[in-house]
Amino acid sequence: MKNTSENNKTKWVIDPSHSAINFKVRHLMISNVKGAFKIFDASIYTIGKDFKTAEIDLWIDVSSIDTGSKDRDTHLKSVDFFNVEKHKQINFVSSTIGKEDSDGNHELWGELTMMGITKNVMMSVHFGGIVQDPWGNEKAGFTLSGKINRNLWELNWNNNMPTGGIVVGEEIELNCEIELTNSGQEEKMQLKSAIGSASL
Repeated sequence: MKNTSENNKTKWVIDPSHSAINFKVRHLMISNVKGAFKIFDASIYTIGKDFKTAEIDLWIDVSSIDTGSKDRDTHLKSVDFFNVEKHKQINFVSSTIGKEDSDGNHELWGELTMMGITKNVMMSVHFGGIVQDPWGNEKAGFTLSGKINRNLWELNWNNNMPTGGIVVGEEIELNCEIELTNSGQEEKMQLKSAIGSASL
């Protein structure tokens, strides 16, 4: 995925009002609890507008977790789960993007860091396309989905049920809707150009 060319690097920024990072986990073995992280951002660069070359460094503010229950959110932020006083962020850094399959999906591989633990994970990415909005901004849209086992990051809290099974499922389903805005050429390239012009 990494490309050493610095001649045509484009910066993309997340549009937070049209993006969401959601998750779902089994509860009591009979239903699902859904939640979201409300605060997140990323450093995203592509060569030109080719997202197969994308370099992605995403961070999530763990304290922004929202499951619709204040008491549950407080528990999730505690030492039983995310321990936000010690581990304030979740990070994802991309490594490779696979070829498009028959359904138009790509495999996005990268390193996911939670609780100070880093694991290689795969997400399925569907590219919605690039368009210009009514205000002249160039936009790109993506849907990402995947599954992870929370125990791999030592998010182990649970309780056994009297009838068998566990209170909280180990598998977490992730679903993200991401809309990006083209922010132009990489800032450091513009700075290099300005320095070069000033020195002539």
